[in-house]
Amino acid sequence: MLGISLKQTYEGGEQEVREVVMVRKEIRKGCMKIKVGGEGEEQQKITVPVNYLKHPLFVQLLKEAEEEYGFTHKGTITIPCQLAQFKHVQHLIDADTSLHHHHLHLVPCFWV
Repeated sequence: MLGISLKQTYEGGEQEVREVVMVRKEIRKGCMKIKVGGEGEEQQKITVPVNYLKHPLFVQLLKEAEEEYGFTHKGTITIPCQLAQFKHVQHLIDADTSLHHHHLHLVPCFWV
């Protein structure tokens, strides 16, 4: 069903529709892809839980992205910080999240 509706509305052609569907399949439910990379560093795609959007540390990273790229940036959310710094923030978010839950609800979706 997903492929059919995309074929009807997507203007890029059938080959590109297949690529869009394949990308959707590799992202687990409850997760999203973002790009991370600071100045002089190649950006890498990382999959993170959607609930990061509510965490104050991630919100701060989004504010920095807004300052860097503005609201007109199209495509994947891009975080303008060094990958090592992002991994550290990711660790802090995960530790904070696990402290607030008696049993962990995070989806294991941290693929680089």
